[in-house]
Amino acid sequence: MKITSLDKLKKGQRCRVINLELDEEVKYRLLDMGIVPNTIIELVKIAPLGDPIQIQLRGYNLSIRKELAQKIRVEVSK
Repeated sequence: MKITSLDKLKKGQRCRVINLELDEEVKYRLLDMGIVPNTIIELVKIAPLGDPIQIQLRGYNLSIRKELAQKIRVEVSK
């Protein structure tokens, strides 16, 4: 499996969260939204200019800025 950041995924790709390399405040907000280690995430959509991206996890969709996605380490599924 390949480890990369969430912003590098292509539409339709799935991954598993490894860790979040963010400051405490932002990290805890994302943890509260369900982005925790071992969570499966699928990239649903990328905005026309590349920011934000829409992901699906735990049965709901969430849009996050590319800047945050760059700091979320994931393991890409095939």
